Amino acid sequence: MADGESTPDFSNWSCPLPLADYPTIVMGHGGGGKLGNELVEYLFLPAFRNPALENLGDAAVFELNSGRLAMSTDSFVVQPLFFPGGSIGALAVNGTVNDLAVSGAEPKFLSASFILEEGFPLAQLAAIVRAMADAAATAGVRIVTGDTKVVERGHGDGCYINTAGVGVLRPGVNVGPHRAQAGDAILVSGMIGDHGMAIMSVREGLEFESQIRSDCAALNGLIADVLDAVGTGVHAMRDPTRGGLASTLNEIAAASKVGMEIDEARLPVRTEVQSACELLGLDPVYVANEGKVVFFVAAEAVDQVLAVLRAHPLGTDAARIGQVTAQHPGMIVARTGMGANRVIAPQIGEQLPRIC
Repeated sequence: MADGESTPDFSNWSCPLPLADYPTIVMGHGGGGKLGNELVEYLFLPAFRNPALENLGDAAVFELNSGRLAMSTDSFVVQPLFFPGGSIGALAVNGTVNDLAVSGAEPKFLSASFILEEGFPLAQLAAIVRAMADAAATAGVRIVTGDTKVVERGHGDGCYINTAGVGVLRPGVNVGPHRAQAGDAILVSGMIGDHGMAIMSVREGLEFESQIRSDCAALNGLIADVLDAVGTGVHAMRDPTRGGLASTLNEIAAASKVGMEIDEARLPVRTEVQSACELLGLDPVYVANEGKVVFFVAAEAVDQVLAVLRAHPLGTDAARIGQVTAQHPGMIVARTGMGANRVIAPQIGEQLPRIC
């Protein structure tokens, strides 16, 4: 502690020990891994506890007299603001649309709030807004409310965006992080790691024979096709954003109290993404995606789901990567190309900061 600073008071926290070693926020608290999960579990959840929040899905599901709705919110601080395959504007719309869609909802309405730094070029803001409008039109949603705040020069980083979204739950669909079951197949809708490595390749000035592009896309159409085809055959879905595939698998395993077994040879990863990860000392399973879905599907529905995914432009590289098991609950075990096993643990900090 610096002179004059008081010791933090953790006495009213439900479980102070996991966070007591971090009396201030560090970058890892925003990384989608262990530190961020502890912040939710031991600070936010006890303070705000209610049935809709306790599900801890990508969107809260609740019932009104008119039916079931889902609501989600997200904030976007990515740098750079424009990157191969997308921008902060497209990311803000698609990220919220996807959080609603993986909760089994049809996205309908979004809000958009901007925090702008004094001196930010109006032409760049206009380009971001156009990207948001185009993404909303593609996803079939409307941006119906918003807000703008400006902070002094040097007190921001150009442009931050917060969005919230509301969707209508599909009748008869009941998916959630607690519903993965032993025997379920684990499917991923396409190549992993594209978004994170597109951002990092720009930041690090890496060049490859073919440019790495973000997979930033709205997934509600793809998900709707799957649910139309198999309905209750899908038990859980998640878009593997911050923390990548590894964080998604660990979160679902913990929520459903199941284990998972993954075959690394089946993981779909582009050659250039794998090369970039090797150069930077990263593991593709921890790298963020912004246009992929992980499905937990009943064994009898696997072939049909894969056929539907591969027939859609956003799912042509869909693959079955493993299965849910009753063994080793809460643990993800991967079979390596060398025939050994390794545990895919939750990441502690943040592998790629400012990625979304």
